[in-house]
Amino acid sequence: MLIDVSTMSPKNAFDLVTVGHFAIDTIISPKITQPKATLGGPPTYVSVAAAKLDAKVSVISKVGSDFSDDYLTWLQNNRVDLSGLKHISNAATTHFIIEYKDWERQMRLEARAPPISPMDIPDSLHVKIIHAAPIAGEISGEVVARLRKHTKVLSLDPQGLVRVFNGRGNVSHKRWQDPEVLGQIDVFKAAAQEVQAVTGANNLKTAMKLISDYAAKIVIVTRGMDGSSLFFENQFYDIPTCKSNIVIDPTGAGDAYIGAFLAEYARHKDVLWCACAGSAAASFVVEGVGPERFGERHEVYERAQRIYEKAVG
Repeated sequence: MLIDVSTMSPKNAFDLVTVGHFAIDTIISPKITQPKATLGGPPTYVSVAAAKLDAKVSVISKVGSDFSDDYLTWLQNNRVDLSGLKHISNAATTHFIIEYKDWERQMRLEARAPPISPMDIPDSLHVKIIHAAPIAGEISGEVVARLRKHTKVLSLDPQGLVRVFNGRGNVSHKRWQDPEVLGQIDVFKAAAQEVQAVTGANNLKTAMKLISDYAAKIVIVTRGMDGSSLFFENQFYDIPTCKSNIVIDPTGAGDAYIGAFLAEYARHKDVLWCACAGSAAASFVVEGVGPERFGERHEVYERAQRIYEKAVG
C-alpha cells in the first residue's frame, strides 16, 4: 500500500529533507585527467536531483571551516535550502579520496565532520519525506528515532553505517544490523554490497525480502551498470539502466537515483515510475565529474519514459 503524503505538512513545508554529511571528494579515475576536490555527499546529489524535478528540498548537515563559499552559492543556485546546515569553526568537512580502477571503487577517509545529534533536528521541521544518508557513521539510532517523529515517510541509505575505517582511513564493509533502526524505515535504498552487509544474505532477492520483513514498504538495490532491483507489495522488479551519452564518473549516481525517486514519490507517482525516474537521473550524473551534470526535468522524464515502457511491458 502506498503511503499517503497528501496531508502531511503545511504549504510551506519541504518535500524532501536529506540528513547526512556533505563531503569534499577528490576523485581519481583513468577518465579524469586532473583530479581535483569537488563537492559531494548525499545532501548534494539527492537534493539537486530532486530539485531538478521541482521538489522543495532542504538538508540537515554539518561542515567545517574548509567548506567553500562557492559550494554554498552553487547549492543555493540549484534551489537547495541550507537553513539546516551548521558550520563548525574548529572542524573539517568530511573528505574522501575516491579512486576507481576498472570501475571498482576504493575510498579513503581523510577527515570527518562532527556527528549529527538529535538536537540538530528542529522541533519545527515539517517534511513529506526524510532521507537519512550517513556516509561515515554520523547518524545514530537516536537521531533516526527523532527523524521518525517528523515525517510519515522515512527513507534510509545505510552506506555510512556499514563502513569501517582502518588507521589510514581505508574503507571496507562490516556487518551492521539494527532492528530498532530498520523497524522505523519505510523506504530502504542500498547498493548490492551494502544490503548484503546489513542482512548477511548473498542472494539479492533474499536480502531484499529480509529488509522488507523489518518494516520497509519499498526496498531498492542499485547495481551500477546492471540497473536496479525494486521490491514492492511482495513483487520484484528489474529496472534497467538508462543509456548515458558518456560515462565519466559514477560518483553520486545512487544518491541521484534516490533523490529523483523520492521527488516523484512525494507527488504520488507510481512506484515503478519513481524507480525509472531514479535510473534516468543517475544516467545524467555519470556524464560529468562529481555533481557537474544533472538532467533537467524534461530530460529526466524523457529517459525515464523509455525504460518505464520496458519495465511495465
